Amino acid sequence: MSFKSLGHTSGAEAFAKCIAHHWSPEDALKNPIRTRFIQPSFFSTSVPLTDATEGAADSAEEAPPKETLTSPLVYKWLFGCSVLVFSVVVVGGVTRLTESGLSITEWKPVAGTIPPITRAEWEVEFDKYKATPEYKLLNHGITLEQFKSIFYMEWGHRVLGRLIGLVYVLPMVYFVSTRRVPRKLTPTLAGLGLLLGFQGFLGWYMVKSGLEDSIMETPGAVPRVSQYRLAAHLTAALLLYAGMLSTAMSIRTDWRYGNGHGIPGLSAVKPKTFNADALRAFLATKLGRRFRVGAWGLLGLIFTTAVSGAFVAGLDAGLLYNEFPLMGGRLAPPSDELFSKDYAKRADGSDLWWRNIFENPTTVQFDHRCLAVTTYFSTLGMFLATKYHAPLRAAMPPLTHQAVTAVFHAANLQVLLGISTLLYLVPVPLAAAHQAGSVVLLSCAIGLLASLRRPGAAAKAWRQIRFNAFKRASSASSSTSGSS
Repeated sequence: MSFKSLGHTSGAEAFAKCIAHHWSPEDALKNPIRTRFIQPSFFSTSVPLTDATEGAADSAEEAPPKETLTSPLVYKWLFGCSVLVFSVVVVGGVTRLTESGLSITEWKPVAGTIPPITRAEWEVEFDKYKATPEYKLLNHGITLEQFKSIFYMEWGHRVLGRLIGLVYVLPMVYFVSTRRVPRKLTPTLAGLGLLLGFQGFLGWYMVKSGLEDSIMETPGAVPRVSQYRLAAHLTAALLLYAGMLSTAMSIRTDWRYGNGHGIPGLSAVKPKTFNADALRAFLATKLGRRFRVGAWGLLGLIFTTAVSGAFVAGLDAGLLYNEFPLMGGRLAPPSDELFSKDYAKRADGSDLWWRNIFENPTTVQFDHRCLAVTTYFSTLGMFLATKYHAPLRAAMPPLTHQAVTAVFHAANLQVLLGISTLLYLVPVPLAAAHQAGSVVLLSCAIGLLASLRRPGAAAKAWRQIRFNAFKRASSASSSTSGSS
């Protein structure tokens, strides 16, 4: 069925056909034939639409919204990019755990996409690796075949990063150039693109720190990348992931809400899936506002704990005190071990505290434990509050309650993985699963905040238009049936 087939039907009948064929309001408004069947009264936004007052909206004079809804292809694309970023974070963790990250000594964004093929090319790469501190101090004597295994691990990590760049940038240019995204969303997408490029730069900047010859001159030094640069690299990756995922969730919420999801008779989605009135009422209360602040705080705590794990990995701090909950038979190591003077580089000792916090493996592991325990009990407290605090439970929208439960379950899994990784001396499968678990927990926290987000103005306006069109079409259909 095409728009032309609508002919000179009445506005109500035309919109009834539109809805029956699942056309969106934008399709109807943008089509050149629209003036033949849409009456001016179909485009009123003078009556604010809520789930409770939709029935009163059709009596007002309508005007088309200035802003269209973002195409659903955009949020599906962003979800796909989020999955790829999730994958590259896990692969990066495995690369670090297998000590493969320093096997490629050059940064060639284009030429480096193709690995060595002939034996002569492999020998050239192997000779470059032989000049690194890691080979001289740790891997002296490894064979070419052994080198290939660590080379392919790092190469796969880099190629996956480049693939993400292509999968993100090319569709972004298409969506922006074809105006499938509103103008106000363009800076967000561009910012994520810049962060993606900066992430690639940070990756090479991190690798360079493990290739410096100064490591050879430091007594007892272990060839590895700077824990500061490793933490910066992971921080950028998590920010990129969080930005893509949260943007995708926002677009999906607006698209579904704007297209009438949850309106009885118009959508198969249950009204309780997303109830704007319930959310609005919840956030209008002091309890709701405090809960949202708490959700933001929990997200920050989860993020900080994940980043602190990068310092644990960068210093191999997980190989110390492989017991839980005690450390050396006590809750905390001795103070002179936590804040050892050996890490201070200034004569007056003014850098003693912060250097121990970021450079002392014992202190780094202790800090990570404290953050993890705090995160877990914060999650537990939020879960118990939503379950047993009657006023909060009664006021909270069902979708938010489900999100809190998901965060709590993810936190339980993450704690189990973390303790197992520590007790079993950081085996690669468990440690990789622990890193993946941190991203899963972060995802659940982002989902919790997404459940507390109100639909945008464009979504509200389009929902009103869609509801009014549906009601008028239903009334026309009823009138036709009655007259016949």
